[in-house]
Amino acid sequence: MLSRPLKFVLISTPIGSLGSGKGGGVELTLVSIIKGLLEIGHEVLLVAPEGSCLPSDCEAAEVIKIPGMEQLSWQHQNLDSPISIPIDGVLPKLLETALTAGKNYDAILNLSYDWLPLWVTPYVEAKLFHLISMGCVSRVMGDVVKKLSKSHHYRMAFHTFSQASDYELVKDPIVLGNGFDLKKYSFQSSTTGPLGWAGRVAKEKGLEDAAKVAALLGDELHVWGVIEDENYASEIESLVPNGTIKWRGFLKTEEFQKQLGCCRAFVNTPKWNEAYGNVVIEAMACGVPVISYDRGGPGELVKSGLTGWLVPPDDIGRLKEAVLKTEKIDRQNCRDWAMQKASYKSFAKRICSWIVEEIDA
Repeated sequence: MLSRPLKFVLISTPIGSLGSGKGGGVELTLVSIIKGLLEIGHEVLLVAPEGSCLPSDCEAAEVIKIPGMEQLSWQHQNLDSPISIPIDGVLPKLLETALTAGKNYDAILNLSYDWLPLWVTPYVEAKLFHLISMGCVSRVMGDVVKKLSKSHHYRMAFHTFSQASDYELVKDPIVLGNGFDLKKYSFQSSTTGPLGWAGRVAKEKGLEDAAKVAALLGDELHVWGVIEDENYASEIESLVPNGTIKWRGFLKTEEFQKQLGCCRAFVNTPKWNEAYGNVVIEAMACGVPVISYDRGGPGELVKSGLTGWLVPPDDIGRLKEAVLKTEKIDRQNCRDWAMQKASYKSFAKRICSWIVEEIDA
């Protein structure tokens, strides 16, 4: 095993500048990785779209900001959509910059969920690794992951086993979980307050189910996140009584966690195979019990009866029943579980162990 400090190049998501919220959970994951790598003594160069910014505790990382047109996320395309890269697309520029810089670095870690970085991996000299951030949402992405598994299986890692099960892999997946700076989340013991929901406001996130439950209970549902589809958001509002939904917008972590911690329960309603479920951990870190569909990553994070309740996917009746059992959950258990399982520094160490093992091979 290597004992010296390592030099990493990280590739950010091409679907939006870091800090904009467009990158969803990948943005939080990326910041956690950078912070963790820096604190355990490694060097980091981040290649990111123009306009990206890092928090002050990551300022030791070097950042190269690249102009170019944002890439369309695969989750907003059809299962059979072809590969599409804009003429002035930022994705090829991010990859080119990282590969050039990577000649003087130990490894490149790509967090861009897209075809090009995966496809090019066998053909470049650089040690190019991929933290896969989504389940399989397109045939072309499933195909390129399958092919890379055959040739360079250990260059890919996943957040959860549920996520990895979406792909056809030749060997058991490398599963690393995730991690966050949970000291930034304040524990709140109050068992009263509204219901909460957070994430990109898009159809695959299933906000309408949480809104229906809130309406059935006569509750307010506080919603945090970027509204990607205004028509979808308006449609949800039309399904429930006026005032049911309180739109809180996309907030920085400090303010978000203050508001989130005031909720008596966090409702998580994914309609797709969520890779991990960052907001689930964020809620638990504040002491908020999580009521979630047992689908994708959240099914591996929520412990029924301890940190919240898992219910069958798309079962609104069971979702409502579980919300009514929230008072049975000790909020301190939620905080403790998050602290034990989702530390950013432990996550960074797992990433290093994975990459070092492949470098040493």
